[in-house]
Amino acid sequence: MSGFVSFLIHVYAFSAAVPFLWFFVIWLAAYFRLRDGKRATKLAMDVTTLFLIGSVSEMFSQLFGSRFGFFLILLFFLIGYGLLGNFQYRVKGRLDHRKIVRILWRLGFFVLCAAYVLFLLIGLVKSIVSV
Repeated sequence: MSGFVSFLIHVYAFSAAVPFLWFFVIWLAAYFRLRDGKRATKLAMDVTTLFLIGSVSEMFSQLFGSRFGFFLILLFFLIGYGLLGNFQYRVKGRLDHRKIVRILWRLGFFVLCAAYVLFLLIGLVKSIVSV
């Protein structure tokens, strides 16, 4: 069993290292299967967000020497859930958890993409300056 778990860890590590590759692979597969670009994009965003969480948290760890990156991302997701839930409750008078999670997950995709690019640039500048 530990060999299978090790395999899954290596597959996830590779996938988190190149999250945008999986975006395009999943988008193409979903588009050819569903023939709907909008649904294919949403599915690719949803899956890529999972890989971006791991990638951005590890980049945070490498750049700033802190293992707090994953927990910071989780904290932002929880705060966002609370804010969106409060807004939805005030407007509609009830909570639709599925809609809140969907909005937060897709918003997280854009924020994590921006953080990924920012951390990538910071890492490049940091490695060039230190040489």
